[in-house]
Amino acid sequence: MKLAMNKYCMSWIQEWCRVNNWSEPFRQCDEYWAFPPQAVMPLPIPADELQLLKAEKGASPAERLWFAIVWSVAALALTTGVWLQNPMPMVFAFAFCAMVFAAMDEN
Repeated sequence: MKLAMNKYCMSWIQEWCRVNNWSEPFRQCDEYWAFPPQAVMPLPIPADELQLLKAEKGASPAERLWFAIVWSVAALALTTGVWLQNPMPMVFAFAFCAMVFAAMDEN
């Protein structure tokens, strides 16, 4: 199962491309590509630039949504576990949260 995890916001990439005179950014196979100045072939946007964008902008909207889901599942599991006097809801919540955070990990 592959969770849809987008670490970068396309508007961040478009802004970077405008500033650096790159054109037509797009995403393919979990990489961002664009045409450098005066180029006829797209190149991947440099990874160090993407990391700088991430450090500057913080969590993407997709990541914020997943964080909210994780907190909701954990809170629901906690209250259900206390109400049922059973630790299994917390075990399931832990497994779900582990999958989400594994999906956030960069390859």
